Parts: sequence; C-alpha cells; structure tokens
Amino acid sequence: MHTPAEAEGLIRDHLPPFQREDCPVASAHGRVLRTELRADRDLPPFDRVTMDGFALRSADWKAGTRQFTVAAVQAAGMRAFELGADVGACIEVMTGAVLPIGADCVVPNEAMRREGTTVRLTVTGVVEPGQAVHRKGGDHRAGEVIVPAGVRVTGREVAVAAACGVPVLAVSRLPRIAVIATGDELVEVDAPVAPHLLRRSNDYALRAALLASGYPVVERFHFRDIRDEIEHLLWHIVAEFDVIVLTGGVSKGKFDYLPSELERQGVSKIFHRIGQCPGKPLWFGMSSRQTPIFALPGNPVSAYTCLHRYVLPALAEAAGLPPPKCRLVALAESVVFRPKLARLLPVRLHSGPGAVLLASPQPTNTSGDFAGLVGTDGFVELPPEPEEFVSGTIAPFHPWI
Repeated sequence: MHTPAEAEGLIRDHLPPFQREDCPVASAHGRVLRTELRADRDLPPFDRVTMDGFALRSADWKAGTRQFTVAAVQAAGMRAFELGADVGACIEVMTGAVLPIGADCVVPNEAMRREGTTVRLTVTGVVEPGQAVHRKGGDHRAGEVIVPAGVRVTGREVAVAAACGVPVLAVSRLPRIAVIATGDELVEVDAPVAPHLLRRSNDYALRAALLASGYPVVERFHFRDIRDEIEHLLWHIVAEFDVIVLTGGVSKGKFDYLPSELERQGVSKIFHRIGQCPGKPLWFGMSSRQTPIFALPGNPVSAYTCLHRYVLPALAEAAGLPPPKCRLVALAESVVFRPKLARLLPVRLHSGPGAVLLASPQPTNTSGDFAGLVGTDGFVELPPEPEEFVSGTIAPFHPWI
C-alpha cells in the first residue's frame, strides 16, 4: 500500500494539465488564469485628485497667500486645465479629476470658505506638495505584472483586467466530470426505498463539492452490479468525459467488478489501496486517452474524504493553480488510533489562547456515518505512528469545500 503522500505524488505525476481556452472577461469569474495580467499604462494614468477641493500651488501658500481666486471648475473625466501664472490662482476640482497643470496640491472644501470667485483658508496647518494627490504610476508602472498566472479569478482580478483593457483572458478549460455511484443497493432519492436498500447520497455529495470548487459541468450516473451493464456504460463515459469519479465497487467483494473492467478497457492502474483510514481501497488510473479515473470507496465518509484529500487538489493543480499551502492546527484533545494506518480525522475548528487554531476531533461512528460530518470543518491527517497523539499535537488540516 502507498502512503497518502506517495499516492498524492503519483496522481500529480500522471494527471495532465487542462488545456487553455479564451474567455470573455465578463464571464471569467471562477476560472483559473493561465497568463499574466500586466499594466498597459501607468496606474493611475495621471496625477489624480483624491478629494473635492481646490488645486493650487503650495509655493503660493508658503509665500503667505491665504486668499485664492477660482479660475475654473474641473470635474472627473475632463482634460486638465492649466492653472496659469498669477499668484493666488486656483481651480476647483472634484474627486477623480486630473490635477490641473501647474498645480501641485489640493486643499479640501472643508478647509476653505468661498465668497463668489474667491476662497480663503479657514484652518491653520501646512499645505504641502502632493497633498490629496494620487501620483501617476503610484500604484503600478506600465508593463508591471499585477496578477500572475495560476490564480483563480475573482472580482479583484476581473477589475484589473478591465482596467488594463484586457477583454479576453486565457484560462484553463473546464473539464467535463462524470460522477458514478455503483451498487444494486442504491435507489434514487425520490424512489420508494425498501428496508434492505439505501438512497443514493455519494454522487449528490461529490457533485456538490465539485460544483463548489469551480467545476460547473458535473453529471451523475448509477452503475448496478451487472458486469455487462458496467462494461457498456463505462466505455461511453470514458470516451465522453474528461475526468471520472467513481464511488463503490473497488474493494475485494465478489461483485466489485470495476477494477477488472477498467483494466479490460485499457485503463492503466497507477495504484490501488492507500494505507489510511478511512479510504483504504482508493483506486486511481489513466485511460488510453489520458482521462484520469478516481475510483473512491463506497462508504460515504471515505468517498467524501478521499475527494477532498486527492481529487480536488489534483484537479486544482491540473487547472494551473499552485499547490495549496499546508495549514497546521493543534489537536484540542488527545487521540488514540491503534491501526498502523494514516488517520484522516474529522475535526471542528475553534480559536484557543493566543489565537492558536485548535482542532477538536469529531470521529464518525463508522465510515458510513455521513451525517457525522455535519458541523465539522474538515479533517486532520495523522501519521500511522504513534498510537496516541496528545493534546497540542500539530497536524496538517484539510478543509471541506
């Protein structure tokens, strides 16, 4: 069996990056940027007035002038007026306007009293060059990288692209993902359910997490434990979708046909089984057309945990995102786990003394106790040894989506 780190590395080594495509900036929210965004000109592109007031020469104030004559009014979006050479000249300006030519500062309205075309300073204080002025290029210079590649686009990046005149962004193509629940014991949510049957939940839960992670094209399927049916449906799904996530049918049961059927259809097995609890039976392989196939265990807690530990990080990296920074937390109480397996333990987070992030263990009753995950924030990953992890043990934390 592989360790979680080894399994993660094998997935990373085999998963090809998603292709690139162009996307209008108005539709780019949530996509992964594949090229840099550079300033096409200085930002701001001119000396920008930052408050309503009067633009003047600070040298006039230093020479003792306290009364100024308003020569013009300049609003945002107007070309810059010229102040002129007369001592005591000023121009009334609005927030966002270009600083008038010849002026080097702005005195706010509340510091002036106006009488007709004359304004007088009413407060004491220093008037300095650059006062209430956002200098040209003060944020970024033309050609400077503002947003690097490998960023998930939010409203902030959309604003940068729009401000820099980029109507179309190069982004990662969104994969078509198939989520397949397997098993004769499963019925649809709205179907009559006999005492010996279960309602489908895994495919709903996995699809919801994938949608929340930024993959909007996710379709659900159901395989019964019938070899011929699995053969037919699997062939079509492998040919049609970019990523396949199965749940159930990958252990060692008599009716667990998936591993052998995947192999028969030319899917190369990369690994099967990880030394962890829950989720030991996880299977991963690649089809002949380089479609990644994740076959997760059928128990709900195992499937949901494996999706977050392996599938979502792998898809994020294939989309061009950098590996996430490891988030560390401290156990709020001791944990004993005797099997020589890595433990993926659900936890609830809260702040401790000194703002230390604490993780309170919330173990489920079984790996089928999906309801036991409600109210948890994610899981910590504990190594196979020692058996006891005392309160305060530092562990990596993986959040739920």
